[in-house]
Amino acid sequence: IERYLKRLLAQSETGTVSVQRNQLAETFSCAPSQISYVLATRFLLEHGYLVETRRGGGGYVRITLLRMDSEQDWRLLLDSIGEAINQGRSEAIINRLQREGIINEREAMLMRAGLSRAALNIKLPWRDMVRADILRAMLIALQQAKN
Repeated sequence: IERYLKRLLAQSETGTVSVQRNQLAETFSCAPSQISYVLATRFLLEHGYLVETRRGGGGYVRITLLRMDSEQDWRLLLDSIGEAINQGRSEAIINRLQREGIINEREAMLMRAGLSRAALNIKLPWRDMVRADILRAMLIALQQAKN
């Protein structure tokens, strides 16, 4: 399901794809809830996707591939961090930055090291709060360097 949706996005000129949840479930012979699960776990804002859904009448799903080329996309990413962020979500953001060519492998390794549990050797929930502050500062610096 994930590969299929990503293939549709890659073929889309606008970077947006709309599908009906029930039709997608029929195509893959699965329950609509399985489609929802894939969307909720594989198409997150941290990974570079904006997902809009509507229930009822077959419902639709609109997936937009975000690129870090606009002020709005940076703002969405910064806002997605919230007050706290776990290591997995922070690594997803780093992977996205690397995939989009904003940072290289070395920079990604440094960011991962600085945001790791080992570096942030404090108890939860403080660790996730400090990680969010550091990641936010890193993203702001990257955004400023890009401009």
